[in-house]
Amino acid sequence: MDFTKVILVLFTMLLPGNRLFPQIFVQPNVGLKSHKTLEILKIESTLQNTVIYFSIENRITGGAFCAGRNIYLIYPDGTRSEVQKAEGIPRCPETYKFKKIGEKLNFRLTFAPLRPGTKWINIKEDCNDNCFSFYGVLLDNELNARINEAVSKVDKGEVDTAIGLYKKLIESVEPSENGISGSLYADLISLLVNKGYTAMAKEYYSRLVKSSVPEKQLYIQNLSSRGVKF
Repeated sequence: MDFTKVILVLFTMLLPGNRLFPQIFVQPNVGLKSHKTLEILKIESTLQNTVIYFSIENRITGGAFCAGRNIYLIYPDGTRSEVQKAEGIPRCPETYKFKKIGEKLNFRLTFAPLRPGTKWINIKEDCNDNCFSFYGVLLDNELNARINEAVSKVDKGEVDTAIGLYKKLIESVEPSENGISGSLYADLISLLVNKGYTAMAKEYYSRLVKSSVPEKQLYIQNLSSRGVKF
């Protein structure tokens, strides 16, 4: 046996981009989403496929939900990967009818394997009515942890600390990760407005408007819906 070749093969398999083990992202941060109670629980990508685990909670009497025939995982360059399989949910026009308010439906959608080096994606359903979408789904566990830390500071009422963390996040996000940047700007601007830091909020709003972050206009509209506009 040529042990030199064996060692070389093992080394190659362990290089970045050569995924020997699954890539797993638990509750990844999302820039914007269409349905308030629709959540991404986990994304698991292997050399065979990418499985995205979802959960949706029913909030209305007689609620129903289904997965359309045209659902896509969309890369930053606009390339689309069509859903291969849906599990735990009917495909439209068949629907799952919720039995009560508060009931949750968990389901899975399977796509082709993620392209190596992918840091964020969009997920969109093309249909005629009530289509779901996720923009800026972050595929970076380290950055997800940093964002979660900032969010936890807000939840604890440590808003000034959170503002500092959001500023650092905006300055440090790499171009390959900027699918989440619009969300970081929007959250920071809202925090600044709520704290009365109007001049600084205007500064970051202007930076957002002039930026090239993906789906910028959607985040500006989202801020407007929160009552924030300069």
